[in-house]
Amino acid sequence: MNKSLRNSGWIEVICGSMFSGKTEELIRRLRRAEIAKMSVSIFKPNIDSRYSSGHIVSHNKIKMQSHIIHKPKEIVEKSIDDAVVGIDEAQFFEDELVQVCKTLASGGKRVIVAGLDTDYRGIPFGPMPKIMCEADYLDKLRAICVVCGNPASYTQRTSLDSDQVVIGELDKYEARCRNCYKAPKDI
Repeated sequence: MNKSLRNSGWIEVICGSMFSGKTEELIRRLRRAEIAKMSVSIFKPNIDSRYSSGHIVSHNKIKMQSHIIHKPKEIVEKSIDDAVVGIDEAQFFEDELVQVCKTLASGGKRVIVAGLDTDYRGIPFGPMPKIMCEADYLDKLRAICVVCGNPASYTQRTSLDSDQVVIGELDKYEARCRNCYKAPKDI
């Protein structure tokens, strides 16, 4: 029996704390796919309006045009003709995102997902734990602790906001290592 190779899809996950370079790495991978003349589509949740409504943007202002979506199922509809699908700020989506990623990968697409693995309390964030379990490739990036300079895997909220989702930058968050991170007292 002859077996023929088929194009197969897969899921790549880029996770880590804030300021670890997740979006920058996502953009790097997507640009390389474009250089290889692959069709690319990029998506982000409508809640992420920090830098631009029509782009994913890294903290150092590198950007790529993207689609803003409300529900993960929109990704399937808007990426039909694309070989590579990028998804930024995945932690803000519902768990439905996991099935969407699996569907895209099973359809032969390369799916690259970036997001925070934990929130400011150190608790797994949104669909990220499940997507990480489904990943064919998983990269956990680290930032630099602003207190001591060691590798940082935690996001320290510096404001008094207690909601899980508070959109912000250096005005509300810092990267911290395990030793310098202080969990909020309410958990």
